[in-house]
Amino acid sequence: MSDFVGKPEVVTQKRLIGLFRDELGWTYLGDWKDREGNSNIEEKLLTDYLSHAGYSDAQISAALFKLRTEASNTHRSLYDNNQAVYGLLRYGIDVQVEAGKPTETVNLINWAEPTKNDFAIAEEVTLKGGLERRPDLVLYVNGIAIGVIELKNSRVTIGDGIRQLLSNQRPEFNAWFFSTVQIVFAGSDSEGMQYGTIGTPEKFFLKWKEDEADNAGFKLDKYLAKLCDKHRLIELMHDFVLFDGGVKKLPRVHQYFGIKAAQEHVRARKGGIIWHTQGSGKSIVMVMLAKWIVENNPNARVAIITDRDELDKQIKRVFDDAGEHIHRTSSGRDLMSRLAEAKPRLLCSLVHKFGKKGGDDFDAFIKELEDNPVQTVGELFVFVDECHRTQSGKLHRAMKAIMPNAVFIGFTGTPLLKRDKQTSLEVFGHYIHTYKFSEAVEDEVVLDLIYEARDIDQKLGSEDKIEAWFDAKTKGLNHWQKDELKKKWGTMQHVLSSRSRMERVVQDIIFDFSVKPRLSSQRGNAILVASSIYEACKYYEAFQKTELKGRCAVVTSYNPNAQDVTKEDTGANSETDKQFIYNTYTELLKDVEAMPGMTKTESYEEAAKDRFIKQPANMKLLVVVDKLLTGFDAPSCTYLYIDKSMQDHGLFQAICRTNRLDGDDKEYGYIVDYMSLLKKVNKAIAVYTSQIDTTADGADPEVLMKDRLEKGRERLDEALEVIALVCEPVEPPKGELQHIHYFCGNTEIATDLAEREPQRAALYKAVASLVRAFAGIADEMADAGYSDAEIADIKKKVENAVSVRDTVRHASGEVLDLKAYEADMRHLIDTYIEAEEPRKISPFDNMSLLDLVVKSGIADAIAGQLSGMKDREAVAETIENNVRAKIIKEHLNDPAYYEKISALLDEIIKARKAKAVEYEDYLKQIADLITDMAQGKGDTAPPTLNTPGKRALYNNLGENEELALEIDAAVKTNRPDGWRGVEPKERAIKAAIYAILGSEDEVERIFTIIKAQPEY
Repeated sequence: MSDFVGKPEVVTQKRLIGLFRDELGWTYLGDWKDREGNSNIEEKLLTDYLSHAGYSDAQISAALFKLRTEASNTHRSLYDNNQAVYGLLRYGIDVQVEAGKPTETVNLINWAEPTKNDFAIAEEVTLKGGLERRPDLVLYVNGIAIGVIELKNSRVTIGDGIRQLLSNQRPEFNAWFFSTVQIVFAGSDSEGMQYGTIGTPEKFFLKWKEDEADNAGFKLDKYLAKLCDKHRLIELMHDFVLFDGGVKKLPRVHQYFGIKAAQEHVRARKGGIIWHTQGSGKSIVMVMLAKWIVENNPNARVAIITDRDELDKQIKRVFDDAGEHIHRTSSGRDLMSRLAEAKPRLLCSLVHKFGKKGGDDFDAFIKELEDNPVQTVGELFVFVDECHRTQSGKLHRAMKAIMPNAVFIGFTGTPLLKRDKQTSLEVFGHYIHTYKFSEAVEDEVVLDLIYEARDIDQKLGSEDKIEAWFDAKTKGLNHWQKDELKKKWGTMQHVLSSRSRMERVVQDIIFDFSVKPRLSSQRGNAILVASSIYEACKYYEAFQKTELKGRCAVVTSYNPNAQDVTKEDTGANSETDKQFIYNTYTELLKDVEAMPGMTKTESYEEAAKDRFIKQPANMKLLVVVDKLLTGFDAPSCTYLYIDKSMQDHGLFQAICRTNRLDGDDKEYGYIVDYMSLLKKVNKAIAVYTSQIDTTADGADPEVLMKDRLEKGRERLDEALEVIALVCEPVEPPKGELQHIHYFCGNTEIATDLAEREPQRAALYKAVASLVRAFAGIADEMADAGYSDAEIADIKKKVENAVSVRDTVRHASGEVLDLKAYEADMRHLIDTYIEAEEPRKISPFDNMSLLDLVVKSGIADAIAGQLSGMKDREAVAETIENNVRAKIIKEHLNDPAYYEKISALLDEIIKARKAKAVEYEDYLKQIADLITDMAQGKGDTAPPTLNTPGKRALYNNLGENEELALEIDAAVKTNRPDGWRGVEPKERAIKAAIYAILGSEDEVERIFTIIKAQPEY
């Protein structure tokens, strides 16, 4: 029986090999666990393929040399090596076998006829050259490793497989192997399959969706069969791989099908609209589609028209990175002259370059163009970004006039309104492909949005109201946090009621930075939308008097040296107001050095945006008017504060600044509305108040924002359920010891601790989600509908969950192993859970239990880290698990020594459990063992073995002191610089060891130990 609950991953592995071999027509190469010389370029397989393709031995030899050289360049990063190899796979290798003869291209892959390639799969492919790893399945095309599949059993999260793929790509493991890899998969029978490419962070691994009605077998098998079909895989590698500014990208499923649909339109020379919601990656679709058009139609030219400078720059950069020259036009005249020439084939331009400067007589300008159309050369395809906005006026007529025979493809991230629909359909045609907001949220491509309307005048209109507001805002905080804030805020209370509305908004936002989880943990930041440049400057000035001074910037199009260039409403009602804007900017820019080709304002804004994206703790707030509300992607942006009248497209694009993914601690984008723009609806708020065009097929185009408290309660209730389920299997009475037994196992069974890691990972993740959900509405639980008794009960449950988490982490020795999803935990626990007093930062806070035992003795270590445990047995098992975790972690460094330590630990545990030793004697024995382990030597080690490396050799060479010292000297004499992971250099060291040991097996065994020692 091959399918049963709890089956090991090898059963899944064998089934998938059958799928590849029998259904997909791949060749099975075998189990390569014990095969020597496994490589990402299997030269025999590649040579056989190239020979059959008709290349000579000399051509094959030259091509192999070039490929191997590019794949294993030790002076470049994995990304650079991978990009170089991809270029060779994609375009072939130019070789010249004899001087004076022309170069010929050796094509490593037959792109035109996919089935003519050799597709093969191997399992358990042992990789050496770094710390040894063994991917479950490796996919080869013509002997070149292009895919890696990591499988997990159904009891383990798929995230473990993704993390394994990522660690395999690190230099100390097997980065060299991934220089040829194009796609990586992680999968399990319970969670299906996710895919990425080299360097893809865990949070950006993707899911595939296709033929959703087919629910016959495992999703893992279904989607591997879809993506690894010979034609589909070759197509993905040829048309859908992108190198974008240091990041390699593959398409999401909607991007793939959007491009496929657009290709059909292009073949038929038909225009249309691609509607992919904000944040779902429209620019990637543009780039991949443009590349495909230019490659597949020798007469084609593509002009990409955008209305945002950021996107214009991005498109230019992506094409440059992809090795495609694209001309970025400098003016309308430049654009028109280029369109009349055969080259360049790719152009990008800002849409405003189509309008007549000054625009005094736009109709006459259009008429002139229509009467004298430019003679464009070639078959022109025009991509227009945010087509609803740029095309809804007379501007589209100018474009149609300049390019009367062009095919127009419009891109939009927002639903078209009925009033825009007719104009858009006239210019572009019907929808080519749609991917709507609700679909993107469901697919976890973007985050859901949470809405809150705040009436700041009502809340902060008098001292009494401020007092009530303060109490409401801090209801969820523990006592000492509340006291700290009160000290800080006491001085504000009496003046706040007499300040302007703007001051109240400023203080409300500052308060959020003190109490809202993502803002106060400094991992998230915010944008404030002001109604005019004057208001933005007033806000900026007000924030300079708060803790955000130096970490807040104002971003508008205003330039004090050329005041007439601003396209935004200045809001200035008098010369005095204009003077205020001018003075604010002059002061702001006085120390700014203008970057080449930029004004001081542009340089300042570029630096502010860069810090906002890359250093959220150092740029917490941007004050804007119109700029950055479209096309500005900052994953850290979590809150959008709106103090400006907005509606429809503008409002939707603005709120989508907060919906980008950014790690597990960002679960929603938050919208705070000071203008009461949206009417409250029962469970959600409709962003669009106008009539939406609903003629497109598929999901409902309406965009809804969830009510914050309603969603907050739902999230907290779910988190409480999850933690209850995770802890349900713990035996009664569910005390410390029972939790340690369930999450860490039996200390006498050496493998238990490692095998129970998935349960611990599930616990840590569940507690992190619970604490975040609680912190999110801790100050408004009554408003969310909880009774006082329920609030007290929930707080107790949260405290208990945190306590269980800490016990288990101590007991497993994972105190320092802060997973990505726990990044903000200390901050949240300190703010919302620890109820007594501020936790004092101890110098031992970040020290492991075992280090503390060595440093200050076992009694102090127990008092310092395990004082909360009342059960002696729980304390003992915690210490034992910490020792066991260290043995597992360090075993490869010195196998013989750690096996000896493991046996001693077993004896100590047995004696304790048999009550054959007093508790005090037990503590002394285990403390001695910990101290020995820290020094890496027992009592028997001779004094000449004065380094961990020498002692490891001694322990693993039958305690032969002379032999250990001889090998130590041989390694130090013969090791070249940077030898790890470089095969020729490693061979030099192995040769020196072989001269002493005379056995290849012994050399391999000892070399593994040498490689693990930092001193070599």
